[in-house]
Amino acid sequence: MSYRGLAVLVACGALATTTLADTLVLRSGRRIEGDLVSARGSSIEFAEYRGSTRRYERSEISRIEFDSRSDSDRPGADGRPSGLREKYTSVAAATSWNDTGVDVRAGMTVYFEASGRLRWGPDRQHGPGGEGGSRNNPNRPIPGRPGGALIGRVGGSDPFYIGDERGPIRMRESGRLSLGVNDDYLEDNSGSWRVTIYY
Repeated sequence: MSYRGLAVLVACGALATTTLADTLVLRSGRRIEGDLVSARGSSIEFAEYRGSTRRYERSEISRIEFDSRSDSDRPGADGRPSGLREKYTSVAAATSWNDTGVDVRAGMTVYFEASGRLRWGPDRQHGPGGEGGSRNNPNRPIPGRPGGALIGRVGGSDPFYIGDERGPIRMRESGRLSLGVNDDYLEDNSGSWRVTIYY
């Protein structure tokens, strides 16, 4: 189900907040900031900013206050072709390449939507776009792209940049798609991103 569909069913009339966070408001009055990950059947999956991801029954939810991103930034509103398959996956910061379970073909167009924040060093915590103004580092998988950004590769091929872009990415190879972090030292990393793959 799309964000818009969930808004109609669960959060009709919810106001956008001024912060870049979705707020889950439970019937108990508790407010939880984070990101709406998915909505399926009678439950939703919500990633809290303190690190945990939980499923909530719709009967527990009073409303969802969506962040201040415009509707064009919402999933399903980016001009993707209809009928694409969706795969939800997690990208662990301390794992070099996370297997998505998705096989792609050369020439195929794939879309990504990533959310959340992860730590990729003692004092570095970023979303999938990585560190702004990041310097070139020849030891990273993609030296000229932001450190700590979301990247992908197919099979054992060269990695490609994804970041927080939501536009189409054309696959150069055929094989299994993996996702990772543009970082050369993973031992001090923690947390994960939530990624939806449309293919």
